[in-house]
Amino acid sequence: MIEIISAQVARKRIHGSTEIAVLDVREYGEYGDGHLLFASNCPYSTLEKRVLKLVPCKATPSLLCDGGDGVSCKAANRMQELGYETILTINGGVPAWQAAGFRLFAGVNVPSKVFGEMVEAARHTPHIDSEELSRWSAEGKQFLLIDTRPPTEHARMTLPGAVSMPNGELIHRLNALNLPQDTPIVLHCAGRTRGLIGTQTLIDAGIPNPVYAFENGTQGWALSGRKLVQGQTPLPLPALTDTELDDSAWRAADFIARHDIPVTDASEVSAWQADTTRSTYLLDVRSRQEFEAGHYRGSVHAPVVQIVQATDEWVAVRRARLALIDDSGIRAATAAYWLRQLGFDAVVVRGALDGELVSGASESLQPASLATINAQELLRLQGDYAQIVDLRSSSAYRSGHPAGALWGIRPRLKSLPLPKTGVVVLVADDPDLAVLAAKDIAEQAPDLQLRLLEGGFDAWKAAGGSLEHSTDIPAAVDAIDFLAFLHDRHDGNLDSARRYLAWETGLIEQLEADELSEFHLVGGKQSHA
Repeated sequence: MIEIISAQVARKRIHGSTEIAVLDVREYGEYGDGHLLFASNCPYSTLEKRVLKLVPCKATPSLLCDGGDGVSCKAANRMQELGYETILTINGGVPAWQAAGFRLFAGVNVPSKVFGEMVEAARHTPHIDSEELSRWSAEGKQFLLIDTRPPTEHARMTLPGAVSMPNGELIHRLNALNLPQDTPIVLHCAGRTRGLIGTQTLIDAGIPNPVYAFENGTQGWALSGRKLVQGQTPLPLPALTDTELDDSAWRAADFIARHDIPVTDASEVSAWQADTTRSTYLLDVRSRQEFEAGHYRGSVHAPVVQIVQATDEWVAVRRARLALIDDSGIRAATAAYWLRQLGFDAVVVRGALDGELVSGASESLQPASLATINAQELLRLQGDYAQIVDLRSSSAYRSGHPAGALWGIRPRLKSLPLPKTGVVVLVADDPDLAVLAAKDIAEQAPDLQLRLLEGGFDAWKAAGGSLEHSTDIPAAVDAIDFLAFLHDRHDGNLDSARRYLAWETGLIEQLEADELSEFHLVGGKQSHA
């Protein structure tokens, strides 16, 4: 069933008492410019690849929002083809939402960022600024500086002397560090959220060390006129002995008891997975290396640092059930602690890793099945005419593309000046996305012969194909895949960094009462004096 509803009805459904998936099917740039607070981005260009993970239960009602341009209708039809039962679309999309007097929120991962600010305001999370941290270093004071972000972000830029230890991993591996209990721990991220949540996690776990969030992260350090370290290779996470793993399990039991976090086992999770009346997300919160070495079948990798920081990238269903898998349990317990306060029914799963495991990355959801053509064949065919459509990002197209290629993105393929007959060759970094785009093209021009370029753009260059560059095609207004919202704040643009931090600290005051009610902050051990 596909139903069109008003913005007013949609808002009531979002803030109701039952499950509902909220999906913004616009492209990433459009979404980042302003979206519903609790909407997960599921761009139409990647819909079939993403939606099965974002909305695992096909009986869950799904609310779609677009730019008032009919893309949600296309998305609804695709979801119906996948077996989703109840699909709602907002009549008029985002413009209608605004016309009804409802606010849009710029940026990404907004609910998690709002939550981080709420935690600091309610818990008075202790912090340290650039001046004091520099003074500590100058005085030779001993302290541990932790970069709480994933290793890829740490490698891009970090504070001098910082050790890469993503949120959740520090408490899991604390005994392996042999850190004296009086040594202060300072946690930083790129801005605010992960530093604040990481600090408050350690405090609420009862860690004896003094713990501080570094104020405003790498952006705060840069704004103080100090240099960041770039290109640093993160050290591997310290391996745990059996004794240290036992210590982590003890911390998990203590944390679970301290904060009354529900625990279940693998047999109950299996029953949940078979339940078509509720949404169950099976999330493995360990490191990527651990996940790929062996994980519970059907689980998705959602590292503890990011599932709290960017919950909307994994979970689109409001009030859903989140089953968190871990080995010792401490990473799952700390994630569940915060996710429950974010409004989800999060539980720790015991024993899921004791049985037969699956190795490798998560299974592909959309295998490619499109006829291919190699670059040499395409070069010969071009003489007889073949239209190339470049499906890569707008920035990649501008940097260089096959001569004569059109830039295309799935929701706007209909506007491309494609021939009615002949050959159209698709260039893509991800062949699966070409399959999805080809399906749309075939519906509007069934007589076309569609092909996927083997090896993509790199193969074209290697074969000596002609190249073109452009600075204004696609135009900024058409580059809907690109998020311009303060995009260069990590590239030395200090004004952009200031605007970002002002935006982040001002989020709470933008929320209405019904939006604030979705968060459920709880008490805990108060911060150090």
